[in-house]
Amino acid sequence: MNIIVSGSLAYDRIMDFPGEFSDHILPEKIHVLNVSFTVNGMIEKLGGTAGNIAYALSLLGETPIILATVGHDYHRYFEWLAKNHIASDSIKIIEEELTASAYITTDRADNQITGFNPGAMKHPSSFNFDRVNPKESIAIIAPGNLTDMMNYSRTCKSRGINYIFDPGQSLPMWNRQDLIQCIEGSKILVSNDYELGLIISTTGLDKKKLLEKTKIIVTTLGEIGSQVLIPDCEIDIPAVKPKSIVDPTGAGDAYRAGLIKGLAQGKSIKQCAIMASVCASFAIECYGTQGYYFSPEEFKERLDKYSSEHLSHQG
Repeated sequence: MNIIVSGSLAYDRIMDFPGEFSDHILPEKIHVLNVSFTVNGMIEKLGGTAGNIAYALSLLGETPIILATVGHDYHRYFEWLAKNHIASDSIKIIEEELTASAYITTDRADNQITGFNPGAMKHPSSFNFDRVNPKESIAIIAPGNLTDMMNYSRTCKSRGINYIFDPGQSLPMWNRQDLIQCIEGSKILVSNDYELGLIISTTGLDKKKLLEKTKIIVTTLGEIGSQVLIPDCEIDIPAVKPKSIVDPTGAGDAYRAGLIKGLAQGKSIKQCAIMASVCASFAIECYGTQGYYFSPEEFKERLDKYSSEHLSHQG
């Protein structure tokens, strides 16, 4: 099965400020703000929606095809992909740009100030689908370059490739018509609860009307779990309890990888969502979006444990 992952690749540069931002910002001078925060240090993590999803898929034994752009500082990311047996030949290098980067500063009260440079993500990756067999492929269109998101959804529809549409954090940039066009014809529309509210607000379509455009709506609900909505019923999927909660960042992308893995194996949508929840639980246990690891045996053990606890009594 060809698994195509369209989205972003990015470097996350994370800094900790030992004080509180509010102590250094004068409310009466907010209109002429000019402040500088000296941080304890900076660490760099690899991120981006396509990178995060592809990494989780590699742990699940898949070899995804990443459709994204990077800048001339791509070397560290490509080394990481190679280490995890993920191909980089479909990633487009934009030599005149830097790779997309988020600069995140967190203070002692967990307030955050983030600067984001889209860099290479401003450019479409322009993948040629001629070498892809539609009957043996599945795609996820995750937040990234907007032109890619629109073009790839059209291409998937025209070629008969099942695709998951995941607008996520790109939602503020969409207009009603383009968003509806990308949802229409998708196999699954996936988002978190807040993002689903934005989708409904932007499109003017409630859940029932959205289900006339897509076959399945999957909504993640954080620590509550997730919900699968199909025309004839709603399926609630309780969250898989992690061993510890270290960092929830990236859990949504891990969830999507588990969902895709289940689809690639021909599982029911309920089984896919359970696999997604299991995958997300591992991501929560480590700092950074690609810092966790699990073996096939560890994944199966957690999946079996969840199934025995939640499904055996349902008959």
